[in-house]
Amino acid sequence: MGVIDYTITEEDKQRFNTDGYWISPKLIDDDTIARLREAHERVWTRKYDGFGLPMHHYHPTDNPLALRKFDNGWWINDEVRSVVTDRNLGKMAAELLDEESIRLWHDQVIYKPGTNGQETSAGNVGWHQDYGYWRCSSTPNMCTVWIALQDTDLSNGGMMTILGSHKWGAVEGSDTFFEQDMSKLKAKFATRDWVEEPCILKAGQASFHHALTFHGSGTNYSPDPRLSVVAHLMPGHTYYRESRQRHDNLRYLSARPVPGMKFDNEEYFPTLYSKS
Repeated sequence: MGVIDYTITEEDKQRFNTDGYWISPKLIDDDTIARLREAHERVWTRKYDGFGLPMHHYHPTDNPLALRKFDNGWWINDEVRSVVTDRNLGKMAAELLDEESIRLWHDQVIYKPGTNGQETSAGNVGWHQDYGYWRCSSTPNMCTVWIALQDTDLSNGGMMTILGSHKWGAVEGSDTFFEQDMSKLKAKFATRDWVEEPCILKAGQASFHHALTFHGSGTNYSPDPRLSVVAHLMPGHTYYRESRQRHDNLRYLSARPVPGMKFDNEEYFPTLYSKS
């Protein structure tokens, strides 16, 4: 079990640098996909490995069609941990970001229920930049690895990216993951060329997108849930930058964090890859 050893090509880098995201070849085998799908079943029924708790557990019980999300599933599931801390994942991110080393910022386990054709925005992920939530980190040169656990396209709520939007810089108010009115958000953010492109993935493929790339997803019209495991990755040199925005990772930095402190606690921010 694990992530394949794939060497990023110049063409891959060019795609990532131009569009703000890159789709990998199949990174995990069918057995690993099956294990991660089973991990989903376990975490949603609170069958945890070990005695810890995830950082966040977002699971609305009043609407069965609402998105569900764990943050730091690697703390409570061994299968998730083995993938999101895999050296090969870090190596690919280092090559795409042109960084010497990569650490795990945090992960997510995301479940988008199927609606079987029902029209609803309950499972939408609003247009947002990941860095909109991470402004306390010293660099926006971070990336997200979104791993599909089934074939994924727009029919089952696949992710869409805005081509080249990572070149817009950190946009104020882009922490809009949970806002479900996609048209309203587009009107807010589409002040430049707004070119939407779906991330069409086969099971086991991943989308690597830059932390400044706008992305979101709509309704899962299929009868089955859309399952994914997500690794958010940062350069090894990332430190706490004073910001109006806060992130819960600060509590794992120190009880009294001060600007300049590095996110280098291996217990919470493990190193995936280092060239040295």
